[in-house]
Amino acid sequence: MLIPVRLLKISSVPFCFAVAVFLASSLSAEEKKEKPVDAPKGEVIKLFDGKSLKNWKVTDFGGEGTVLVKDGQLILEPGDPITGVHWVGKELPNVNYEISFDAQRVDGNDFFCALTFPVKEKLCSLILGGWGGSLIGLSNINDFDASENESTDYYSFDNEKWYKIRLRVDEKFIQAWIDETRITKIDHTENRISIRIEMELSKPLGLASFQTKGAIKNLKMTKLKPEVKKKD
Repeated sequence: MLIPVRLLKISSVPFCFAVAVFLASSLSAEEKKEKPVDAPKGEVIKLFDGKSLKNWKVTDFGGEGTVLVKDGQLILEPGDPITGVHWVGKELPNVNYEISFDAQRVDGNDFFCALTFPVKEKLCSLILGGWGGSLIGLSNINDFDASENESTDYYSFDNEKWYKIRLRVDEKFIQAWIDETRITKIDHTENRISIRIEMELSKPLGLASFQTKGAIKNLKMTKLKPEVKKKD
């Protein structure tokens, strides 16, 4: 739509302000979708051997479904309502790390992966496909879960399709990607990070699904080398 020159002259200040706000929001959206940038990496820890539940334990949520290891996959059968596993192996880093894996919703219409992970002394959960199948986000930020905080977003997941998931926690940010698209970047130093009460059983590191059959493979953690700040 063309804006009359006279109108532009009369309202140039508010108009410029509106344009600035629009551009800022657009840049923010572009930044959110940018591809992952490699960080300096160190040791790689294979979290799942594809053959057994070594270093993992089925989480006693009550009503949990069967957990299987088949064809290199960790399979979470539908629970009533939650099925999951949690880490019982050696102590893992709680900052400066990346977790990567392939995830699939095999069947169902709710979250097929809730990854609970450490953020220094706190915990958070990355939700994929919750609240009816498409919601993604972090639970919790400032006491609000993934359905109602600044990380809340939506993603169209197809059943029986693998998605590459990548989560990074460094000294300042929590970031996550689906395939090559960044879905969230949250400053954990300026926000309260926590988990929903039902995910307490998933600590210190856990995977879960909600009334849905999910599958995980190629699960690993990579230690990141802290960035060295240059002296002035």
